[in-house]
Amino acid sequence: MTNKSETSLRWPKSAFPWLRSISLSIAAKLMWSFLLIIAIISTIFMFVGNRLIGDRLVVEAQEKVRNDLNTAREIYLENLNHINDAVRYTADRSFLRNALQFGNIEEATDELVRVKEEAGLDVLAVTDQYGYVVLRTDSNSSLGDNQGTDELVRTALYRKTPQAATIIVSADELYLESPALAEAAYFKFIDTPLAREREEVEERSGMMLKAAAPIFDDQNRLIGTVYGGVLLSRNYSIVDKIKQTVYQDVIYEGQDIGTSTIFLEDLRISTNVKNKDGSRAIGTRVSEEVYNQVVIQGEPWIARAFVVNSWYIAAYEPIKDINNRIIGILYVGILEQKYTDTQRQTLITFTGITLAGGTAALILSYFIAQRILVPINKLVDASQEVAMGNLDFEVKVSSNDELQSLANSFNIMNKALKRRDEQFKDFATQRIMESERLALVGQLSANIAHELNNPLQGIITFANLLLEDHKYDGTSIVFPLEKIVGQANRCRDIIRGLLDFSRQRKPDKTLCSINEVLHECASLVEHQALFHNIEVIKLFQNSLPLAVIDAAQIERVFINMIINAAEAMEGSGYLNISTRYSKRKDAVEIAFSDSGSGISEENLKKIFDPFFTTKDVGHGTGLGLAISYGIVKGHGGSISAQSELGRGTTFIVTLPTKATENNGEESKHA
Repeated sequence: MTNKSETSLRWPKSAFPWLRSISLSIAAKLMWSFLLIIAIISTIFMFVGNRLIGDRLVVEAQEKVRNDLNTAREIYLENLNHINDAVRYTADRSFLRNALQFGNIEEATDELVRVKEEAGLDVLAVTDQYGYVVLRTDSNSSLGDNQGTDELVRTALYRKTPQAATIIVSADELYLESPALAEAAYFKFIDTPLAREREEVEERSGMMLKAAAPIFDDQNRLIGTVYGGVLLSRNYSIVDKIKQTVYQDVIYEGQDIGTSTIFLEDLRISTNVKNKDGSRAIGTRVSEEVYNQVVIQGEPWIARAFVVNSWYIAAYEPIKDINNRIIGILYVGILEQKYTDTQRQTLITFTGITLAGGTAALILSYFIAQRILVPINKLVDASQEVAMGNLDFEVKVSSNDELQSLANSFNIMNKALKRRDEQFKDFATQRIMESERLALVGQLSANIAHELNNPLQGIITFANLLLEDHKYDGTSIVFPLEKIVGQANRCRDIIRGLLDFSRQRKPDKTLCSINEVLHECASLVEHQALFHNIEVIKLFQNSLPLAVIDAAQIERVFINMIINAAEAMEGSGYLNISTRYSKRKDAVEIAFSDSGSGISEENLKKIFDPFFTTKDVGHGTGLGLAISYGIVKGHGGSISAQSELGRGTTFIVTLPTKATENNGEESKHA
């Protein structure tokens, strides 16, 4: 039978079968253990460190593009304010006021053209107080159209205050200002990965930074407006200024490290993002995910985004018109490749440090393992000497650590083994001599019992005859005769027990029902006078499997248990007989529980010893339980007792349900 502690030290048969076939020295195990620990910790550190650095780089990049977007917004608004200042300054000039008052507006043309060129405007025009255009600086443009439909001009006329904003200008209105502007605003859509689906395939309207200011006469009466603007479509001055100011035109791996774009809705109309051929990616469109968040939901986007053909850490925010409607997007972004390369280089550095540290640790662990192994090898040699029977061997270790304590303990153990070995030899010699003596005594007892049995039967027979003859004549010889019969019967019982104990035969086993055997035993004794005041309770498990037993011998065991229980209760109480099947033991368990006075702990250890009895002198031989114990053991079963003084006793008999090598030959089917 496998020892529990031994089993716990073995690998499970199904787990790591290849590992069980590998034999490693302690030094190798120590080195590989150190290396494994370093590898695990380093891997965790690399993973966590790389993740933390990566996350930190992303956070830093997002924070940077957020700040870059603020700068881009300021540059964008600076251009709008410049246009607004130029228009307001022009509206306040006297030459324009006089030209409108006296109807000689053509005289102001040259000055307005000069202002337009100096301010870098694409459009500069004058309307009357009703919004009709009376002067345009472009020689190819027409006059007389009503700009009162333009929201910016209408607001300036209505509120009589200067207005500036980003607006969408239709293709027709652009054509009125200048055919060249209408041509610049035309875009044919270019297929772009991740962009939203649109039915349109081209864009004709333009996005313009525009300002309008009212013109007043000397009596502060509104006499007209002046408006001007810069078309953003294909105008790269703002986006290039943003790139130069924020990113200083830095190139990384052949690409601009930073880019900027102005969108009309989702269409790139001004950008320094490049196509693969190096041209500006105008006509391409923003991804659908960015469009939905910025244009539809009106929320800024600061995250990773795919821009034309590369990934960027990007920032987008909506561009709104004078009525706070979202008409476009302002974008800045940093090339993500720089940060991914930084993260990859960090990982490579971490890996190099880890490999170098692991190599150094492996070398160091080798020397440490060799130092530790010196006393261990001494202990191994000592254990081999002891295994070969040399109990005089002594281990000498002076490492001042646990190994020295182990060596000292080993030496103490070795001396103890030597003493125990000597004691065991003496004890074994004594036991052998005692066993031989007991065997001789047993054989002699059996021979004496056999020889005494015949004359004793004669004494019993003639004593009974004499007792029958004088039982009713009233003589004084009756009492001595009764004593002779009683003591002779007791001698006969002792001799019979000795014979049974010394000549226990091999059981003739068959498959039998334990419940039926118990029923038979109970019916044999329950009508005896001893059981008149004893209640026998039978708790037999149904469908109990058959047990492999010699029914005659087991009946003798059960009857002995029942009678012993009745005698322990002194003829009054209850006897509980129960059966159950133990699947774990593959056996039937029979319990006999009485309500007697119980057995002391000291006597409980000796109840199965031959000739031991707690009954009064003259009652019992002390062989019943010893014989029962031998019978049950011969069946490959077990018998045990549990008792407590004042609370009764329980005997448990366990009998196997299958024949094994331990319980005899194969069963015979009844």
